[in-house]
Amino acid sequence: MIDDAARHKAKMEKRKAVQDAEVASKTITEKGLLIVNTGPGKGKSTAAFGLIMRALGHGWRIGVVQFIKGAWSTGERTALERFDDLVTWKSMGEGFTWETQDRERDVAAAGRAWDAAKAMLADPGIRLLVLDEINIALRYDYLDLAEVVETLKARRPDLHVVVTGRNAKPEMIEAADLVTEMTLVKHHFAAGVKAQQGIEF
Repeated sequence: MIDDAARHKAKMEKRKAVQDAEVASKTITEKGLLIVNTGPGKGKSTAAFGLIMRALGHGWRIGVVQFIKGAWSTGERTALERFDDLVTWKSMGEGFTWETQDRERDVAAAGRAWDAAKAMLADPGIRLLVLDEINIALRYDYLDLAEVVETLKARRPDLHVVVTGRNAKPEMIEAADLVTEMTLVKHHFAAGVKAQQGIEF
C-alpha cells in the first residue's frame, strides 16, 4: 500500500514537472480566438452557450446571432434574456432549410444575419460573439465563404468568436484557433425520442 502511494506520488511529480514546463513555454497572454464547434454529434450550440455563461461570470458583453434557428423559443434564449444588459441576441433564421424550402428567402435571411454579425464585430464593447449555425448557411452557399472567413480573420485582436454548425468548411477550420468536432456515438432520436424541452431547446 505504501509502495503504491509512493509510486503514485513520484508519477504525479513527474507529470507536474512536464505540465509546468508546457505551461511555461506559452508566451501569448491574451488573444481573441476563432473557435469552431462542428461535427454530426449533439452539443455544438450547447457548448457555445456554456462558454457564454463562463464569460458572463466575468462580466463580459456578449453577442449572439442565430443564422438558421430562430423560429421557436428556446431555454437558452429565455435564460440569457435575463442578462439583457450584457447580452445582445439576434435570432435571424427562419427555421431549418427543409422547412422553408425557399432558397431566395433563406439567402436573404442569412444576409440579414451576417449584417447583424458584422455590426457586432464592429462593436468594441463585445468580448465574445457566437455565430450560431453559420456553418449551415455557408454549407448551402447562402453567404460568401471567402468574405465571411476574411472578415473573421480581420476581427480585432481581443474579440473571441464562436462558429457553430455541422460541416464546417475547410477554409473556416484552417482559419480557426480551436476546432472541436462533436462525434455522434448514440442519439436518442434514433430510438424514437422526440426533441425535448430543456434538452434540445
